[in-house]
Amino acid sequence: MISQNRRLTMKDNQAKYPQLRFKGFTDPWEQRKLGELNDVRDGTHDSPKYVVNGHPFVTSKNLSDQGLDLSDVSYISDEDFAAFNKRSKVDVGDILFGMIGTIGHPVLVESDSFAIKNVALIKGGGKISNCYLLQLLKSPVFDRYVKRENAGGTQKFLGLNLVRDFVLRVPNDDEQRKIGTFFAYLDNLIAVNQRKLTKLKELKQGYLQKLFPKNGSKFPQLRFAGFADAWEQRKLGEVATFLNGRAYKQDELLDSGKYKVLRVGNFYTNDSWYYSNMELGDKYYVDKGDLVYTWSATFGPHIWSGEKVIYHYHIWKVELSKFLDRNFTLQLLEADKARLLSSTNGSTMIHVTKGDMESKIVSIPNIDEQKQIGSFFKQLDNTITLHQRKLEKLQELKKGYLQKMFC
Repeated sequence: MISQNRRLTMKDNQAKYPQLRFKGFTDPWEQRKLGELNDVRDGTHDSPKYVVNGHPFVTSKNLSDQGLDLSDVSYISDEDFAAFNKRSKVDVGDILFGMIGTIGHPVLVESDSFAIKNVALIKGGGKISNCYLLQLLKSPVFDRYVKRENAGGTQKFLGLNLVRDFVLRVPNDDEQRKIGTFFAYLDNLIAVNQRKLTKLKELKQGYLQKLFPKNGSKFPQLRFAGFADAWEQRKLGEVATFLNGRAYKQDELLDSGKYKVLRVGNFYTNDSWYYSNMELGDKYYVDKGDLVYTWSATFGPHIWSGEKVIYHYHIWKVELSKFLDRNFTLQLLEADKARLLSSTNGSTMIHVTKGDMESKIVSIPNIDEQKQIGSFFKQLDNTITLHQRKLEKLQELKKGYLQKMFC
């Protein structure tokens, strides 16, 4: 059971107590430097000769919030591996985190078959539990320290002495274990849900490949029962109309107004909005349920689920003829996007022209089969969205606990 700490009113005392604690713990936390508690080192600063097969050579780029990522790792020889390990051998239970460029992303080591470069190494077995310390390094307490030490710097860097001099507050061993176990449970829950979400997205990509014909074929690899006719090949511009949004001058975009202006970033990462009071023709508005396509910078189809908005020039509104079902067309364009990505090594920075889209040859089944396919993918997309929201809620929950359970 976690309880709110209501004992404190003075600022200097509050610094010794977290806002939120497990029941049964009331003692103040002790202030110490990290280097006084645990052995803190860093990896080699040398640049070895890389080999095709050998030991993984981990740098900051291989550290992520999800753990150690060896998908893009370089390899070193047995000789270099042995030499580097004399300085900074990595053992199971140690903590790594980035010191240069991207600072942070602490990782608890689960396998010791690699060497490190320009990465902080906090050895296990010190006076503070590394399971507890791992979460402290992910908390706002450490984040504030990093930002303070990097204020005004052009290159993000946290030197080894600054790591050792990091002042932290430490509870007793029992409370450390309690906190470490609690966050380990949360991390495992997040990881399980992340894997489920990844599998669902992979499942969808598999169905996109099999439920739509490939390479000009008129028959998909996989079909619903009762459908056997060949698909008809048409130019996309013959069955759909791509309408350009309005190009805005910067002084026409307002901080508040009657209509939101939908831009590409609003679909992906940008939650901030511009507004407009302009009254335009119907073709310049997007309503809930409309199919749109972002074609500049990050590209792809979407069904708009919000209120009536004006859409920006870098977005097309896609109006469909009677020959196309909306949900089917969304997935048709998703399958086309997947093919484009595979042909460009996964880069999402692709410029798609209106002429290319209108002249694109697509295969289309009869409207009943379209509705069946569209309905199937809509259910799958809804399941993916539910899992995405669950994962985001868990991540926000952990973020909240990190803010309140450390001081």
